[in-house]
This record gives sequence, C-alpha cells and structure tokens, in this order.
Amino acid sequence: MNHIKQLIFTAALLGLLAACGGSQPVVDETSSADRAGSADTMGAGADSGLGRDGMDDGQAAGSGLATVFYFDYDRSTLTYETRQALDRHAEILRNSARVVRLEGHADDRGTREYNLALGERRAKSIADYLVLQGVSRSQLETISYGEEKPVAYGQSEESYRLNRRVEIK
Repeated sequence: MNHIKQLIFTAALLGLLAACGGSQPVVDETSSADRAGSADTMGAGADSGLGRDGMDDGQAAGSGLATVFYFDYDRSTLTYETRQALDRHAEILRNSARVVRLEGHADDRGTREYNLALGERRAKSIADYLVLQGVSRSQLETISYGEEKPVAYGQSEESYRLNRRVEIK
C-alpha cells in the first residue's frame, strides 16, 4: 500500500513538472487596465502591479529600470507594461556580459510544491521574453523561492499581490 502511495505521488509530481515545461513564454497581449474588469483577473485587487505599469519602486540603482515585476493570481503572463520595461533591460543586457538572476515568488496560497513551480514559471516567462529580445540565455539564471521569501506578511489581497513577483538581481 505504501508503494502505491509513492507511485501516485511520483506520478503527480512528474505531471506537475511536465506542466511547468515549455520553451515559449506566455505573453498577455492586453494591458492591466484592459484586464482590470475581466473575470480572468479572479477578483478585486488582482491588478498586475502596484501602479498602472505592473512595477513598484524597485528600481535598479541610478538606472531608472524596474527590478520587480508583479503577476496576477495564479498567473505567469506578462503584461504589456512589463514587456515594455523588459525591453529596456534587454537592450542593456544585449550590450554587456552581465549575468542576472530572475527570482520567482508566489503568495502563500497553494501547496509549497505548487508555489515553487509557479515561481519558476514566472521567472522563466521573463527569461524567455528576454531571450526573444536577443539576450543570451547564458546571461540569465532563474530560481524559484515559491512562498518562502515574502516581502509582505498577512492574509490581505495587498500582501498576496506584493508576494506574486519576479525580482531581477
């Protein structure tokens, strides 16, 4: 009986990992303003960012570049505004040998394993977009922290929103 439980768990884990795979980024063609009223945003407060641009005050020192990008609940799609900001990152990275780390995060809803996979999908979505913009894959490292490194504690929509992010470091 214990062996059957192990097989079921392994199969479920492999299925989850397979669902996370893929080489094409998921790109949302609508802006956060266009999606604000849609059922796809899953409730009030599901805007993609702190402002209308999907970013907060997390800026690269002195560069004016955003370094934190926010995501809707249970999503890894990039908004139009996020893609615009990433275009600026791509331009800089194409002309340098700098390596950046994309750290994916999730809020604490869902299992630990699911949130690790979701953080990874978010980081890979940004990495894939940057590669499409001409950045070398060797300049990008992705890691997921899932729900393990929150920036906001609590069970409010605001806390959840702040934790659904990718940080460029």
